[in-house]
Amino acid sequence: MHISISDNCTGCGVCSTINPEVFEIRKAFAVPDHTKVSGNEESCMDAVFNCPVGAIHIDEF
Repeated sequence: MHISISDNCTGCGVCSTINPEVFEIRKAFAVPDHTKVSGNEESCMDAVFNCPVGAIHIDEF
């Protein structure tokens, strides 16, 4: 699973609230930690569905 964040990100923090192990807000922009996605896939999907601007995208490998 690969996570990318588009330029639509507003840094609202919904993703980091749902999944603080993977998402961090830096300079008002979400940054995923790809090394911690494994084992957190379900909460990553929750972050995708709850992002108010649709900025989180997941690609399956």
